[in-house]
Amino acid sequence: MTPNPEDWLLTSRERGNPSTSLDDRHADKVAWSTGNEVRPLVHGAVYFAELLAGVNELRTGDSLLFTDWRGDPDELLSGAGSEVADVLCAAARRGVVVKGLMWQSHLDRLQFSSRENRHLSEDIEAAGGECLLDKRVRPGGSHHQKFVVLRHPGRPELDVAYVGGIDLSHSRHDDAVHAGDPQAQPMAAVYGGRPPWHDLQVAIRGPAVGDVETIFRERWEDPAPLSRNPINRLRALLQHQDTRADPLPPQLPDPAPRGPHTVQLLRTYPKRRRGYVFAPDGERSIARGYLKVLRRARSLIYIEDQYLWSPQVARPFAEALAANPGLHLIAVIPRFPDQDGRLSQPPNMVGHRLALETLYRSGGDRVAVYGIENHEGTPVYVHAKTCIVDDVWASVGSDNFNRRSWTHDSELNCAVLDEELDQRDPLTPREDGHRARVYARELRLALAREHLDRAVGEDTDLCEPRTVFMAFARSAATLDAWHAAGRHGQRPPGRLRTYQTPKVSQWTRIWATPLYRGFFDPDGRPAALRRANTF
Repeated sequence: MTPNPEDWLLTSRERGNPSTSLDDRHADKVAWSTGNEVRPLVHGAVYFAELLAGVNELRTGDSLLFTDWRGDPDELLSGAGSEVADVLCAAARRGVVVKGLMWQSHLDRLQFSSRENRHLSEDIEAAGGECLLDKRVRPGGSHHQKFVVLRHPGRPELDVAYVGGIDLSHSRHDDAVHAGDPQAQPMAAVYGGRPPWHDLQVAIRGPAVGDVETIFRERWEDPAPLSRNPINRLRALLQHQDTRADPLPPQLPDPAPRGPHTVQLLRTYPKRRRGYVFAPDGERSIARGYLKVLRRARSLIYIEDQYLWSPQVARPFAEALAANPGLHLIAVIPRFPDQDGRLSQPPNMVGHRLALETLYRSGGDRVAVYGIENHEGTPVYVHAKTCIVDDVWASVGSDNFNRRSWTHDSELNCAVLDEELDQRDPLTPREDGHRARVYARELRLALAREHLDRAVGEDTDLCEPRTVFMAFARSAATLDAWHAAGRHGQRPPGRLRTYQTPKVSQWTRIWATPLYRGFFDPDGRPAALRRANTF
C-alpha cells in the first residue's frame, strides 16, 4: 500500500500558520514537495567533508545561505586549511553570495557561544559576505536551526540543502569510531577531554531545496530589529555590527524533481510579543507533525535524541503505546548530562525522570532506553535528533523531544515519505498493509548496525520490530554484564548500555522542578494553547 501523504504529513491547514509563504509557493498549497532525493549523513565528519566539497565548488554569483546555533571560526571541516571561517570567507571573496544568520547567543560564562558567533560573523563580513547576529527570540530562547543552502544559477543539478542537528562548531567532527573531535568543547568529566559525539544531518536535492531557502528568506527578510534589548543594541553599535539585512538576489526556480522522496519541512517558532511577520502566533508544526504521525504508529517507534525529558512531549508517545499493544519504542539518548554543574544536572534529571515515567507507565517492557559508548568504554554524547515510525515515516532535524524545542526555540525538521518499497522481510511491519519504505528502514538499520557493531548485510534480524527490540536488549545486557564483572576478557561487540533512570530525592524535586520547567524547558505557546495543554 502506497502511503497517502495526507495520512502521514500535515496539511497546510494543520500546520496552523496561515502567514507563512512556505506552503503557498506550492501548487494547490500542498504542505510538502515531491520528487526529492534525501540522503542521511551520519556523523559530523561525513557531513563536513561533503559540505566542504560543495562550498569549494561554488562560483561567482552562486549563493550560500546558512543558519546556526553555534559557529566556531577555527573548526576544521576536513583537515588543515579547512577552517569554517576560512572556507566561508574564501567563497565570499570569489564572488559567492554568502549570507548567514547566527544566533546572537547568551554569555560565554554561561557555557554559550556569543564570542565565537560574533567572531565568525565579523570574519564573513570582512570578506564581503553578510552574517547577522539574530536575537529575535523569546527571553531565554535561542535560534536552534542548523541548515545550509547552496544554489547555483545555471547549474540547478548542483543545488543542495543540508538540514539537521550538526552545528559548524567544536566537538561535532566525529565519525563512527567515536574517538571525538580534536577540537573539543568542555563537557562533563565523564565524557573525557575529547568527548565522543553522535550526530545526524541530511542532504536534500530536488524541489525541497527551494523550501529550505524560503525558510531562510522568511527570517532574513523579517523587518523586526535583530534585538529589542537596548543593551544588545548599544553593544552592536559600539562593536560596529551589521544589524540590517541587505536584499537577497531573487530566488531561483526550484530544482527539477530527481528522486522518490516526499519532503515536509516542519518548524518551531515561539509566540512572541510583536512576533514574526511570517509566524505572528508562532508555529508548532514539529509538535503537530509528531502528534499526527504517532496516532498512526503500530509496530516500532525508533528515537535518537539529545534530551527526551518533557512529560508533555512524552505523552503522545505514551498514548500511542497504550492504544496499540503491539507497539514498541526504542530510544537512544545520552547516558549522562553534558555538564557537571550542581545547578544544571538536577533539572536535567528531573526532566528525564518525568518523561521516562510517562513512557514506562503506558508501555512497560515495550519501552527500552539506551545510551552508547565507544570501544574504549567512554560514553558517547548523543546529539542526533531523529524519529522513525514503522519504517514508513522518518524525521531528522534540530528539534529535541522537549517542550523547549516544540514551543520555545526556532527549529527545523525534515520529514520524509519514500515512494520506493523496501524488499526485505517483513514487507509490511504494520497490520494495515502499509509497506516498509527504503529511506526510513535503511536509516534505522544504518544506526542499528553502528550501535550493534554489525556490518552492512548483517541485519536480517533487525528488520522485524520485535527481533530488533530483542537484539538491542541482548547486546546491552551482555555489555552491561561485562562491565559489572570488571571488564575481564574480550569486550563483547556492541556499544549499547542500558539507560539507568536517574534517582532524584524529594528535596531535589522540590527545588529543581521549577527551575526545569521555567528555564531548562520553557513554554513558548500562546496562552490559549497553554490552557488547553495542546500544541
